[in-house]
Amino acid sequence: MNLDIFRAYDIRGIFGVDFEAIDFYRIAHAFVDRFQPKIVALGHDVRKSSPMLFQKVAEGLIDSGVNILNLGQISTDMLYFAVVHYQTDGGIVISASHNPAEYNGMKLVRRHATPISADTGLLDLRNASEKVTLSGKQKKHGRAIPEPVPFLDAYLKHLNSFTDLQQLSSKRIVINANSGLAGQIAERLLAGTLIQICERLFTQPDGTFSKIPAGRPDPLRPENRELTTMAVKRTKADLAVAWDADADRCFFFDENGVFVEGCYITALLAEKLLREKGEGTVIFDPRAVWAVENAVVSANGTPLLNRCGHSFIKSHMQETDALFAGEASGHYYFRENFYADNGMIPLLLVLEYLSQNRTSLAESVDRLRAVYPVSGEINFSFETHHMRNAMGVVQQEIYALGNHPCMEMPVDGLSVRFHTSLRRLDNRSGHGNWRFNLRESNTEPLLRLNVETIGDEGLLIEKTMRISEKLESIGGKRQTKFRWESEKSA
Repeated sequence: MNLDIFRAYDIRGIFGVDFEAIDFYRIAHAFVDRFQPKIVALGHDVRKSSPMLFQKVAEGLIDSGVNILNLGQISTDMLYFAVVHYQTDGGIVISASHNPAEYNGMKLVRRHATPISADTGLLDLRNASEKVTLSGKQKKHGRAIPEPVPFLDAYLKHLNSFTDLQQLSSKRIVINANSGLAGQIAERLLAGTLIQICERLFTQPDGTFSKIPAGRPDPLRPENRELTTMAVKRTKADLAVAWDADADRCFFFDENGVFVEGCYITALLAEKLLREKGEGTVIFDPRAVWAVENAVVSANGTPLLNRCGHSFIKSHMQETDALFAGEASGHYYFRENFYADNGMIPLLLVLEYLSQNRTSLAESVDRLRAVYPVSGEINFSFETHHMRNAMGVVQQEIYALGNHPCMEMPVDGLSVRFHTSLRRLDNRSGHGNWRFNLRESNTEPLLRLNVETIGDEGLLIEKTMRISEKLESIGGKRQTKFRWESEKSA
């Protein structure tokens, strides 16, 4: 087993290359040894390898004397619900999220859907699983895996509690499920409402992902975005929503087919929830912060930066009793959802926001796009051992990138704010005119760049291209089109 499959907040690698099925049996034993559960909720995604790996994890749990709540085929956010709803001692979902079909992995939680990350036991599992011997363990108890528990109705009832579906105004939407379960859940959730699904993309579960461009069930891939954009334009829909394959992330497109950056959705939902609750803490990641900071402060909330990653966000939400959290990556977390992320609740809240304000999605986010333009996340692939060197090179050249740099507290990667001149300090932010964050991905061998400015698209383009050129000059291969390239070609 390649121990690199143990990532910052999950387990992920290529099945048959980085690990074998028996390795998941060992990890299940290590999970029991470390956390001592009596009953564990267990489910799997749509991948072809997932049922086999599910079987091995189930056997590992049973042979360790643990009872299993069999959830069957689920989305990742359904696991979080089941762990809390059935009060199990933990949960495991077999999934590799948005990675191609040859990948697989696990996300693991403890009681109350509390995540297990590198900081809270995942590295212990890595070390313990190496020491698990198979002698005398397999078929120790000889119990069969129980039949799946039918809990979809309970899950839908939980989702319904976040809004009054009958009060939603008429909207025509496009959905893109990327061959996961999100399409089927959305159909059930919206049935009987005024929301009309006018086009369905990849809504039939298919663990091969063979019909999806490049076989990548990732809504952020350019070729995937383009399909959703074209569907909106073709159908004249009011908006579109897309999910990754395990359905715990969601992404929006406005009525013009333009992708809506996650920071803008976080800002809208933060504003909505804070105005309803009166106060609260909102957590967000350091990739693009200005739109969110302004929305939270304007609604009398408390903004709080946090390291990227679902495990780290959830843990900090529990510690602070935060109302809401959002990531640029499309994860949205809610206090009333056990501080966990969910891919369906944001759709309901966005639809409710548009109904309450009698506005369109473009009208709602265009003001944010104008005042806080962002580059979107731009990925650069490097040889693994060169990535940290690249971070160091950029840090050494901070003063060459712009005037009056201000290094932010190191939350995740390198974050720097700049003043274009001391006379041009922007009163709305008090923190400069442009900013960037550069960080290593927790899930892929990539450096991820995000740039934002205060109301200056030209400055955004200039600085984004300059940092990109520097990264490319030291071996980085840009994997992402610049936003303005995509808009120009459209």
